[in-house]
Amino acid sequence: MNNYKIIIEKHPDGYVAYPVGFEGVIVAEGDTYEEALVSIRSAIEFHIETFGELNQDYVPEEVFTTETGVGV
Repeated sequence: MNNYKIIIEKHPDGYVAYPVGFEGVIVAEGDTYEEALVSIRSAIEFHIETFGELNQDYVPEEVFTTETGVGV
């Protein structure tokens, strides 16, 4: 079993999840955090079965989130 970094965002209509470091688009959603996590696991499995693990770009050791101000 491999571990992957996952970003999960809360939106007004639910949660959106996507993995860090994969080539191509892998996105999943759910009404809850847990549903989004289950859905993204399934999407990652499908992606690897279809395209292989070699289709991963650099997978970072750590992932950070932060904010910055932009004067526009």
